[in-house]
Amino acid sequence: MKNLSFINKIIYIANSIVAMLLLLSMVFPYLPPKTFSFLSVINLGVSFLILINALFCIYWLIRRKKQFLTSLIVLIIAYISFGSLYKFAASKNVASEQNFKVMNYNVRLFNLYKWIPGNEVEKDLEAFIKGEAPDVLSIQEYQPNENIDLSYFKYKFEKLSGQKFKHGQAIFSKFPIINTGSVEFPKTANNAIFVDVVKEKDTIRIYNIHLESLRIDTKIESLRKEDSERLLERVGSAFKRQQNQAELFLEHKKKCPYKMIVCGDFNNTAFSYVYRKIKGDLNDSFKEAGNGFGRTHDFQFLPIRIDFILADEAFSVNGFKSYNEHFSDHYPISATLSLE
Repeated sequence: MKNLSFINKIIYIANSIVAMLLLLSMVFPYLPPKTFSFLSVINLGVSFLILINALFCIYWLIRRKKQFLTSLIVLIIAYISFGSLYKFAASKNVASEQNFKVMNYNVRLFNLYKWIPGNEVEKDLEAFIKGEAPDVLSIQEYQPNENIDLSYFKYKFEKLSGQKFKHGQAIFSKFPIINTGSVEFPKTANNAIFVDVVKEKDTIRIYNIHLESLRIDTKIESLRKEDSERLLERVGSAFKRQQNQAELFLEHKKKCPYKMIVCGDFNNTAFSYVYRKIKGDLNDSFKEAGNGFGRTHDFQFLPIRIDFILADEAFSVNGFKSYNEHFSDHYPISATLSLE
């Protein structure tokens, strides 16, 4: 610090604060939001903290200053703790006769309120799903829509709420569904549903989870107008609800006798407490076979991954795809799995 100019001292102080926040973020996935909801908010910004620390590291390297070590060391620890933010490897693509495709998609009510301009969004979304031809389709923010024809799936289970306006979650399947059910989340329209499907000689449990929304308008101009104290209070409250919902799901999951696949919109990142608890010993299909940032939500300037397909260790993850089709505020994802 002594050999730094005044401006560089200010920059290094900012660097140290950002490095400390990233360091703290590695602890919060192990701390229940019910106790540390305010601090858990930091984990929403892990992607941002990683990118900023990388920029600070580059800044000091260009100036040949040893201060680059501050961010470098924290980034190494973050890599060990979280893994890589960006997957440089090519997407895994293994052919197998046993392969089947699972897609997860928060469709935002099929653009009911025209958030995305244009009259062809419904048709484009339907054509996209038909073109990808998943064997199982897990949908959040589902609404029965006469303009969306998904009848080429032979089987479906939907769980809807609301009096005049019905909406909820659905699972569509090309495999026979022999059992269905839900994990009721109290005082919310969010829920977890499941189906048991039969593929050849195997029975597979497929969950579709939709955890509590943070109710954040992700457009930068909207965030600037938000009262920061109210925003943090609202997000902290949502985190507590997410923890309760995750605990209810895990209690239900314990009783499942089958190999399972967990799909869903967690409304939280892979750096969060609820992701760590729900994932448990399941494999994250993006980490196993994806590439790039794996972005699943339309958040300006930041690659946010809040939608997941997790698979039992009995499954081989033979492929994963993140799509760029913009028919919702979420982007669809799919995983190619097999039971060998």
